[in-house]
Amino acid sequence: MRFEGRCWRFGDNIPTDRLVKTQHVLEPMDVIVQHVLEDLNPDFPKLVRPGDIVFAGKHFGQSSGRAIAAKALQATRIGCVVAETFARTFYRNCFEIGLPALEIGINPDLAADGDRVRADLASGEFTNLTTGRTARGAAADPFLVDMLDAGGLIDLAKSRPEVFR
Repeated sequence: MRFEGRCWRFGDNIPTDRLVKTQHVLEPMDVIVQHVLEDLNPDFPKLVRPGDIVFAGKHFGQSSGRAIAAKALQATRIGCVVAETFARTFYRNCFEIGLPALEIGINPDLAADGDRVRADLASGEFTNLTTGRTARGAAADPFLVDMLDAGGLIDLAKSRPEVFR
């Protein structure tokens, strides 16, 4: 599970309400995706491209546990979300819907907007290909990788009914 793309840098303590504002949570996904993270970077919903990587600081996805925030981020077609730390519910929601997430535990300004970056969930390694700087977090649990490979928790349960009885 290796992802490489352009970096979109966000700071610490980003709540799910900043990923998707309350007034948009009941909209169709094609509308929601036009507003993802727009308060923090108005260019993000306009310029994000498939494979780009969201890179954030501490407590990404905190506050409410609404799964729509992870789903909206996934709908932008980013490759992966990397953070120093995640709110646990948000982290779990990412894997359950099939959105790769890497927690690296340390974030000494490893990347800036526009840098070319790589995240490797199997090794836990994050590399800024522009600067050559690297950080290593914990590798993703094999069960979580299986969940991502399957496309999320529901697809994993369908493919492995013997595990989910």
